[in-house]
Amino acid sequence: MNHAKDTDSPQGLQTTWRKSSFSNGTGGNCVEVALLHDCADEAYGSDHKADLGPLIAVRDSKNPDGPQLHFTRSEFAAFRLGIVAGEFDDLG
Repeated sequence: MNHAKDTDSPQGLQTTWRKSSFSNGTGGNCVEVALLHDCADEAYGSDHKADLGPLIAVRDSKNPDGPQLHFTRSEFAAFRLGIVAGEFDDLG
């Protein structure tokens, strides 16, 4: 896992974005993930999940200021397990 630079979250907290070591390193076809510790701020756009604990954010590495998807730990775990099990192999 490669670590991207830390950025400030809407709450002023440091957020460490990470991308896969399988990334080609040229900025193409990559997403980054980060653990968001405090998600009760509307600036995240995830206030509807604020009471569900820390969220995992996913963003396009080529557009770090663009939109983010936010998942609970259980949602992200289910997705990750599906990837590991090959459930999405026909998409790539």
